[in-house]
Amino acid sequence: MTELPNLYFRVRDNGAAVFRINAENRERRIEMDQIAVINTNRGDYKAHGESTLSEHEEAAIKDWLQTRQAVLAARDMDDIHRAMDHLNLTAQWAQSRATDAQLDEVTDQLLMAMHDLRSVLVRKKADRLMKSG
Repeated sequence: MTELPNLYFRVRDNGAAVFRINAENRERRIEMDQIAVINTNRGDYKAHGESTLSEHEEAAIKDWLQTRQAVLAARDMDDIHRAMDHLNLTAQWAQSRATDAQLDEVTDQLLMAMHDLRSVLVRKKADRLMKSG
């Protein structure tokens, strides 16, 4: 049997629950005791219940948090690149394959979503130009 890690991170919305792994008992069963909760949005963690975290556990939690935030940031950028692809595919669909009924169904919502996105992008770009100029 391979050696078990000391900690297990159960991913959940906006973070993770951290468990201390223990297989050193009489029954050789794996015991998982929750010791901390991580919030990736705030970038912090706290001990769970009466648990006290060791320096090694705190370091492991900080490492996991940093790695997880990087993974989530990379996924966000991948989602945006996919959204650009979908916009291009949508334009091609509208131009070449969409029926009048299909266009009637989606045109107003697409135009509003694109207007909203354009407004945000223009405002953010203006803000960046004002800061750098």
